[in-house]
Amino acid sequence: MTNYATSVVPNWASRPWLVWSVFGALAAAALVLDMVSRRLDVIDSVGVGGSVRLVPLGRARGGMTSLRAPHGFGPLRGRGGELDVLRRLLARPQGKYAVVCGVGGIGKTALASALADVARAEGRGVFWIRWRSTEELAEQMTRTALACGLSEARLEEARSGRAGLPDVVWEQLEQTANWLLVLDNVDAPQAVGPDGEDVASYRGWIRPSSRGLLLVTSRNIDPVVWGTQAVLRRVAPLEPAAGGQVLCDAAAHAGTAQEARELADRLGGLPLALHAVGRYLAAPGSRHRTFTAYATALDTQLGTLLGASQPRASDPAVGRTLVRYTWELSLDQLAADGNSLARPVLQLLSLLAPAPIPVSLLTPELVTETTRQQTGEVEVEAALNGLHTYGLVDTPTRRGGQPVLGQVVLHPLIREITAHTHTSESTEPNRYQRVLTDCLIQAAQGVMSGRIADWDTARLLAPHLLCVAAHTTNQHNRHLADAVDRISRSLKKAGDYGSALQLQQAEHLITTRCFGPDHPETLSSRHRLADALDLFGRHQEAAELHQQILTARERILGADHPETLVSRNNLANALDHLGRHQEAADHHRHILAARERVLGPEQIPTLHSRNNLGLALGYLGCHQEAADLHRRALFGYERVLGADHPHTLNSRNNLALALDHLGLHREAADLHRQVLSAYERVLGPDHPDTLHSRDNLALALDHLGRHREAADLHRQVLSAYERILGPDHPSTLTSRDNLGLALDHLGRHREAADHHQQVLTTRERVLGPAHPHTLHSRDNLAAALRGLGRADTAMGHGRRRWFLGPRRG
Repeated sequence: MTNYATSVVPNWASRPWLVWSVFGALAAAALVLDMVSRRLDVIDSVGVGGSVRLVPLGRARGGMTSLRAPHGFGPLRGRGGELDVLRRLLARPQGKYAVVCGVGGIGKTALASALADVARAEGRGVFWIRWRSTEELAEQMTRTALACGLSEARLEEARSGRAGLPDVVWEQLEQTANWLLVLDNVDAPQAVGPDGEDVASYRGWIRPSSRGLLLVTSRNIDPVVWGTQAVLRRVAPLEPAAGGQVLCDAAAHAGTAQEARELADRLGGLPLALHAVGRYLAAPGSRHRTFTAYATALDTQLGTLLGASQPRASDPAVGRTLVRYTWELSLDQLAADGNSLARPVLQLLSLLAPAPIPVSLLTPELVTETTRQQTGEVEVEAALNGLHTYGLVDTPTRRGGQPVLGQVVLHPLIREITAHTHTSESTEPNRYQRVLTDCLIQAAQGVMSGRIADWDTARLLAPHLLCVAAHTTNQHNRHLADAVDRISRSLKKAGDYGSALQLQQAEHLITTRCFGPDHPETLSSRHRLADALDLFGRHQEAAELHQQILTARERILGADHPETLVSRNNLANALDHLGRHQEAADHHRHILAARERVLGPEQIPTLHSRNNLGLALGYLGCHQEAADLHRRALFGYERVLGADHPHTLNSRNNLALALDHLGLHREAADLHRQVLSAYERVLGPDHPDTLHSRDNLALALDHLGRHREAADLHRQVLSAYERILGPDHPSTLTSRDNLGLALDHLGRHREAADHHQQVLTTRERVLGPAHPHTLHSRDNLAAALRGLGRADTAMGHGRRRWFLGPRRG
């Protein structure tokens, strides 16, 4: 039976064997007291190999610190999975030890304390050592060994230099079963020692065991540092539900569970911040008393709520408890290790958007200009790797948990607090912003909108360009506006219409400030904004802007000027999207006649007009005329651009739709297969044009009676649209409508009705009850509902919506 000086003694009569534990505990405690009474030596320092220098206990720094585990953390929320893993390791260490690691404030100590509660309840010996220095660690490890039965004679061997003290201590621990030893806050593992010993060698104070579990908490997440026998458990931010519980535990009066979850999400699930906010909301004199009020105040009062200065923050024990200062301890440690660039690099990153950041942005030139220190690639890499080691930057992951190499991301609060501190304390706060802006402009100049390989780069740059565009120093930065427009064009090509619209709005604001509202540059910018609105499905706003631009260009440039014709073309497209097909067709006839007269019948703009008029006529039911126009346009595109050019593929798609309307379903399906195969090869499986093509193929298959194949394809397309464009995008709604029709044809009328009802509700809200698309949805829902009562009459009542190829200027 193992004896511990810290054992808890329950129910003597029912468990007489515990008497021996108590005697053992008393004996160990007596030995420690004897050391005190006789002023025996404790360890002052430990050198290479465990040799020791001893000082009298009475002169030990600060006296003896308690080995008891801390309490007072409250309920452990959202850590059930991590605690279960540690409990299993506690039960069967099997020559391993645990490292609970993560960024400061993430809740490592609270998790270790919860495991200590478990161990204590199971009757295990629990010892808790908080890292402060090598000397204190040696003293407390010795006391732990004494509590586990280390003899005075064996300790004397270490005292006299005949044995290494770490060896003596761990020899005793290996002779003792069922213990938990926690080394808390070991953020600088290289300092643990003894001097000259790497942690991973397991010759120093940190060693794996099969008899009990050593658990280390640390900000250092590098597995190489801890060695092969370490079981690393990196602690992640709390999910909103668990974070909301933490807030409700502290301030139940402050609002609903949903409001608490929203505030927890705003705080990034960081337990240190959650507890700080909970205490604030529970305090009687606080200005903001509800979760919602606090969340709102964070946007304008971050500095006073979580970023306030604290005179005693230089004390690490205090700094760890403060959101603003807890990460400074890690930066101080990196600086002490010779990594002086870690802090300015983190400050640079904090000025970018809360999104993945391409590491390629952090060039030596950028860091050199901001820090005014000559910097090379090795130093920049060391700064980033150091920040990653301490959890201050992380690597984003794909679905399935695979890391995305070449990118980093900051926790939202680390980003906000670091940016706030830098901006408020720096003597030149705008210098970093200016250098970053120039760097982003240069990166954007290398992106080609038509080059598919550049689309991922454009997606990465977009949020950071938006971030710097919103800064006051860039309100008149014309070069930045050009860069923003360049990335917007690329994202339009990539089908990311939401991001493209945000960028175009930012570009238009800068351009209007630079040139004024009526300048030709501003009109061109407004034109691009209207196009982005139309692509995103905001057709009414797009039509109104295009009408403004058309009126201005007719007045300034004349009715047949190429730019005026482009404005008329895009106004017609927006009107077509609004269901005003006759007006759209009239505009397109006018444009086609003008372009044939001015440019000739086979020029690309003329082919675009022929294509667009065919689309408008198709909406009006003039399918034969539409098919004839599409055949002529396709012939021209193939001759001028080639068979696989996107314009050619769009034209072939539109011809297939016209043939489908004419009842030539098999010919239409064959054309759609050709187009889909080419799109998948050229653009990829999830590009919006590819998804349009797949949905159109499904419609043709449905017309051929192959309803199950059609439904499967529609379901694939709908899932992709919801993920890429969102549930309310017009393309998503059209896809859901078409899936409902296929299900109706399969006799699954209830599922069909549910889809049509969802589409109808959204279209009534977004487009209004009288919009043609809304009326189509109402007809489709009625057909499905009829099918629930008379399945034999349900076929053919619904109205399908086709995905037409993109209209061109």
